[in-house]
Amino acid sequence: MIDQARGLTSAEVAERRADGRTNDVPDPTSRTFAQILRANIVTPFNLLLGALLLVILVIREYRDALFGLVLVANALIGIVQEMRSKRSLDRLAVLNAPRARVRRDGIETEIMSSDIVLDDIIVLTLGDQIAVDGEVLEGTNLEIDESLLTGEADPVDKAAGHSVMSGSFVVAGTGVIRATAVGADAYAFRLSSEARRFSLVRSELRTGINRIIKIVGWMMPPIAVLLVTAQLSTHEGVVEAAQSSVAGLVAMVPEGLVLLTSIAFAVGATRLAQRKVLTQELAAIEGLARVDTVCLDKTGTLTEGSLTLSTLEHLGSDHTDAAAVLAAMGSADDHPNPSLAAIIAAHPQSPGWTLTDSVAFSSARKWSAAAFVDHGAWYLGAPDILLDAVAPGEARDEARDRVEHWSSRGQRVLLLASSPAGLSGETLVAGIVPAALVVLDERIRAAAPDTIAYFGRQDVTVKIISGDSPITVGAVARRVGVPGADDPFDARELPEDGDALAEVLERHSVFGRVTPHQKRSMVHALQSRGHTVAMTGDGVNDTLALKDADVGVAMGSGSAAARAVARFVLLDNDFSLFPSVVNEGRRVIANVERVANLFLTKTFYAVALAVIIGLGRMPFPFLPRHFTLLSSLTIGIPGFFLALSKNNRRAVTGFLRRVLRFAIPAGALAAIATSISYVVARADIGTGDAELAETRTVAVITLFTIAIWVLTILCRPFVAWKVVLVASMVALFVGALVVPFPRDYFDLVPPQANDVAAAVGFGAVAAMILEVMWRLSDWTIPGTIDSDD
Repeated sequence: MIDQARGLTSAEVAERRADGRTNDVPDPTSRTFAQILRANIVTPFNLLLGALLLVILVIREYRDALFGLVLVANALIGIVQEMRSKRSLDRLAVLNAPRARVRRDGIETEIMSSDIVLDDIIVLTLGDQIAVDGEVLEGTNLEIDESLLTGEADPVDKAAGHSVMSGSFVVAGTGVIRATAVGADAYAFRLSSEARRFSLVRSELRTGINRIIKIVGWMMPPIAVLLVTAQLSTHEGVVEAAQSSVAGLVAMVPEGLVLLTSIAFAVGATRLAQRKVLTQELAAIEGLARVDTVCLDKTGTLTEGSLTLSTLEHLGSDHTDAAAVLAAMGSADDHPNPSLAAIIAAHPQSPGWTLTDSVAFSSARKWSAAAFVDHGAWYLGAPDILLDAVAPGEARDEARDRVEHWSSRGQRVLLLASSPAGLSGETLVAGIVPAALVVLDERIRAAAPDTIAYFGRQDVTVKIISGDSPITVGAVARRVGVPGADDPFDARELPEDGDALAEVLERHSVFGRVTPHQKRSMVHALQSRGHTVAMTGDGVNDTLALKDADVGVAMGSGSAAARAVARFVLLDNDFSLFPSVVNEGRRVIANVERVANLFLTKTFYAVALAVIIGLGRMPFPFLPRHFTLLSSLTIGIPGFFLALSKNNRRAVTGFLRRVLRFAIPAGALAAIATSISYVVARADIGTGDAELAETRTVAVITLFTIAIWVLTILCRPFVAWKVVLVASMVALFVGALVVPFPRDYFDLVPPQANDVAAAVGFGAVAAMILEVMWRLSDWTIPGTIDSDD
């Protein structure tokens, strides 16, 4: 039998560790090294390109194997970048790791939750997330929220002998439990491991990319058959036919798209980590890009969160020693909330009264209570809640007037009231008597006004949702510039119906006296109107809303429960970082979409070329090395820089539709213009094998002209570095045409001036048609307009 007061001995702890009876289970915030290697190497496209590379090596055309080096380089870049991101995230995850207080060898100490062993005696306080299954040994007004496990919103009272489950958290009171199941045996192990494991969760962006990959995968086999048979019939040798076929098939594969998407997510998480923002799930970055409504708590977000006792104002003619009552209530609570902690700091000397009964503070009730021998029973909490239990008359009117006076100045106010009828558990007793107002000061965060102004400029709606008095919340919101702060809404008047609630939320911006359950309902109501909702919070009362919001952001100093369910954790508690967090999400998603247009334009012009050439029974106009050159200069190199560039345009739905609306016509134009240029060149230069290199060069010039214009469109709006980028790609291509070594390596034979002019002309006509289509259509690619490069 374990001694509850002393807990396990060091020897007993060591024995359990040796037996593996610990709470230390794999709980990675990122993929393992083996998983990273597998994800970047073993992909369908890599296997396909590897097979095509093998064909080129077998026929010993090693110059055409250059795409294999690009393949290896892409994999290495992905591995290195994700490993860098993994190290950053893992370092921050240690700072955010959950902790627990245990009794060992008669000493209460704080340890990592992963260090808990079977039969450990664990001390629970307000806001703690329970890391193991256990049995309650003792509890004082202990209430556990199991909603993350059971879906039940109402807290559950727990007393000695009751069981608690891992994954639940303490919303009121204190307690002591004994760990009865740890690690993989605990109830919520599967849930927690799924919630905290590295994953690219299902999202519009990745779903769209996967759908495109599936479409391309289905298209390739019949096109490959058409292309291979055509090349075998038009070439005298198998080697030439293999070269041409491989060229057409390699170009269809958008191999860099998935790589750059993964890199963009990883770099985004790394950049956030440099600002001490922990990303607990990489794909949550996409949610940041789509946020159009931000729900903020007042305390700890707009304000610094630390409270100080400003004024203790007595009410009525009976001047009770309110300071002594507050000191007694403070000393009777071993784990005070922030408001009571501020009172204790101002009145640390306990009067030594004997406690006979108490009710712990709860965010749902918004009050606490205590009864003392010879000193009566007392309530302390939200004035507008407690005053409902005061008899109508002068005392209640006076109290309301004074509460409004202090609240209108943006100060937090608590009411201290005596209860002649004593306490009645969690039920508020009628007939209480106002004794004093406790006025607390909160300091506004210096960066809060600028942060609110940023959201206004970005057309992001701000909702202030707080448990404080609506008047107080409105006053603070007004000071930081929240639109609609002059009309705060009392959440006790919110309708239960979802549609009616959504209507109220659309009309108002500031809400006070919000319960934890209402916060969750408000998030759901906003989502029902099509909003992408971000929720910030730090208290246990924010947990449900953080979990259900599209993007949950917790403060590093917040409760363990809040940090566990949030997608992002601001480890330095710096709310001013929130705009940069949103901007990072926007940058990642907008740039991935922009780069997707580059890759998929190439896929579609490769598909169209293969069909045209296959049906026309002509030699394919490109060698694999040609596509390596074209892809590197018009897609790979510029795509890498574009994927990591600055961009703060808010993402909108319709990713797949927008990409296909641009890439299909752009690819079709490129294929048609290149085919025409190639056919004309064959008619002018000749159709024999001796003239093939020259006619292929004409096709290369035409396709480059169109592809570089596609890049030009996707680089808009232009800034200096983008001009340099495009100009550099043009210069490198011209260099490949005129400098002997790259010209010979890529098998480029510069044609006569009139053929060059025709090649450029066909490309320019197609580029101008694309430009006109761009200007006359409603094509919208995030990042090409309204950017902040």
